[in-house]
Amino acid sequence: MGGVPDELWRQILEMGIQNSKLNYKDLCCISISCRRLHRLSSENSLWLLLLSSDFPSPNQQNPNPNPNPNNSTSASAKSTYKIKFEREKSRKVAAHRRAVLRKESEVLEFERKIREIENGLRQEAEKMRATAAELSNLHKVRQASVALNVWQPEVIRGRQKQIVEQSAVPVESRVHSLEMELKLCRQRISGFDKAYRDEKRRLELAMEQLASMKYHPLRDHKLISSGDKECKKKRKKLKTSVI
Repeated sequence: MGGVPDELWRQILEMGIQNSKLNYKDLCCISISCRRLHRLSSENSLWLLLLSSDFPSPNQQNPNPNPNPNNSTSASAKSTYKIKFEREKSRKVAAHRRAVLRKESEVLEFERKIREIENGLRQEAEKMRATAAELSNLHKVRQASVALNVWQPEVIRGRQKQIVEQSAVPVESRVHSLEMELKLCRQRISGFDKAYRDEKRRLELAMEQLASMKYHPLRDHKLISSGDKECKKKRKKLKTSVI
């Protein structure tokens, strides 16, 4: 490496950037390998190539590499790249935060719809129980009215007559309307069940997407490692207490 001239090294680095083989991370890693590569990787021509490739501008012309750049222009190119990189990073972080907030609002909306569906299911179930109870009573009234036409002991006949007299509505028409209402309740409950399953599936999918959007390898690794440390401490305390 010591026998390779600077001009050849410069061309190698420029070709790597132009062919998208080297990025700013690679250039920074190369700069800490030795003093010579640190000087070459800090040249203005390389950072101008990175600027044009990573942050293309419609008014920006293709930079002409300068074989002998001075330190001030080199620092200016690197600082310009750093400013644009930080700006782009802030833009991506803000876009990611907005996407997370949108997904969180979507999850909350699904939860709100599920609560509404659950309330509707409870109301329809209560309504169906009340309708079924009333229908059962009307069936008893109809059976009692039919039984009045047959000879029975006076005690049983009096009870059945009392049941019939307590009914203040026409039995047949009311039974028909209650049967129709019971069918409607079953249809509504079936619709609520289908809507609940659909919203639940959408909620689970949205929560999985939100978890993947919030996932951070380093932060989650720290949380897992801290949890492992706490478990190890508890095990040590348990062993000492047993001993």
